[in-house]
Amino acid sequence: MASAQATIVEDLKDERVPSALYWTVEHVAEWIEELGFPQYKACFLTNMIDGRKLCCIHASAFPRIGITDFEHIKIIAKNIRDLIYLEEPYWNRSIAEPPKNNLGMYLELKSHTGKVMDTTTFKQMYLNCPDPKWQPPLSNQCMIMPRN
Repeated sequence: MASAQATIVEDLKDERVPSALYWTVEHVAEWIEELGFPQYKACFLTNMIDGRKLCCIHASAFPRIGITDFEHIKIIAKNIRDLIYLEEPYWNRSIAEPPKNNLGMYLELKSHTGKVMDTTTFKQMYLNCPDPKWQPPLSNQCMIMPRN
């Protein structure tokens, strides 16, 4: 099993993986300041938002960390999506499509911590799940059950 440091190096070599995934809390705070919102630097520092957390934070969580201006929330959320290469959510998206692409699935995985997550690379995840397809959960609804 690879070390967490080797995983970071391998991921940073892969151009499909955003480098922001491995930012420290200080990097994220500098980024928000450079984005033009120095008033929110303390919000990100206080809440310990590192690259992993930044990749999975939703706009709905911003008020809880101290960002309440709706226009600022929209701008920051858009810049986060651009930073981590995720497409903008569309209201008319088909439910037949997978809920996330490979990168989205990987970023969601990496938002968790632990030995397995820390040593899983994008390439490994992609090889294990080459073509994510959303499939509804199986259930026994509408099945004819035998009588006892």
